[in-house]
Parts: sequence; C-alpha cells; structure tokens
Amino acid sequence: MQKLQAQGVHHITLVGAGRQTSIDFWEGVLGMPFIFEQPNLDKASESHLYFDPGDGRLITIFTDESRTPQKRRTPTDPGCVHHIAFSVSRVTFLQAVSRLDERGIKHSGVKDRGFMDSIYFEDPLGLLIELASYRFEPPAGFTHAEVLMRAHRLRVARGDYNIAEAHLADAIQALVESSRATLSDDRAPKNPY
Repeated sequence: MQKLQAQGVHHITLVGAGRQTSIDFWEGVLGMPFIFEQPNLDKASESHLYFDPGDGRLITIFTDESRTPQKRRTPTDPGCVHHIAFSVSRVTFLQAVSRLDERGIKHSGVKDRGFMDSIYFEDPLGLLIELASYRFEPPAGFTHAEVLMRAHRLRVARGDYNIAEAHLADAIQALVESSRATLSDDRAPKNPY
C-alpha cells in the first residue's frame, strides 16, 4: 500500500477566543507576524487569523468575539494536543526567563532536555507552549533530525538513559567522517606516482 508522504507541517490551527487575545499573544508575546485574516470558510461566525512562526509556515487561529479566555489547562486526554514547541535561537532563549517574568507570565524555568533546553508556559487559553533551543548545530548538509537519530543509536548502544551532549558530539563526528573524504583516508584516491 502506498504512503501519503508528508513533507513538513503545513499549518496548525487552534481554536481561540476574541481576535485581540490571539494577536496580543501570538504576535505581541511570541513575535509571530500577523500576516492575514479572512472568514473561517467553514463557519461564517468565526474569523481565521494567520501568523508566521518564523519558518514561513503558518499558525492559524479561529476567533469569535463571543468567546472569552477561560484560564485553565487545555485537556491532555488521548487525542488532544499536549503542547506546541517553537524553536528559538540560543540568544533569545537566554532572555526568555526575564522577558516572561517582565510580562508576569508564569513559566517552568529552564528545563534540561539533554540535547536541548526548554521553557514551558501557557497561552491565554491554557495551551502549553514550549520554547526550545537546541544545544548543537548540525554539520553542513545534515538536519537536526539526522544528528538526533545518530545520537539515539549511540545512546542505545551505550545503554544510556537519554541523549546527552557526548552522544551529540560523537554523532556529529560520525556524520562528518562518513560524508567527507580526507587525504589520510583510504577512500581518498591513491597517488598514481
């Protein structure tokens, strides 16, 4: 049976409250430009707001002025969204705690995830948001996912609990060595002289 091959996240749509609540959070707090708005084409009483999370893809929000924010954690039942994570640069991540504190937004503080650092907080409607910052850059020609897959294999082979910085460093070295020749390598052409 043929797969329906995905090529990335196209967009994520959330159910919001009033229009300004969404603009204030998604653009005002997270810095995502509000790029356009139109009616929800499946429900005329709602508006459909579109935000750019930084990679050219979309976060969209269905808004309705009759809905007000109910500050409670969104459900985490099977089939529900637990949280949405957004990538931030290291320098932005290092400012996150103080910037959230300045706005009076309660947060988790920095969480060590081995291969990245995270901070968690809720949006005005109770959806858990994560700001995530990788601790590494993949080598040229590779993705974060490829480094993490190699690091996972190293972690499992070594019997370690979770991916740590040593696994990342060794994964990056292995990827570079497997993809590039060197003059001291057998793969390099032999000197014909």
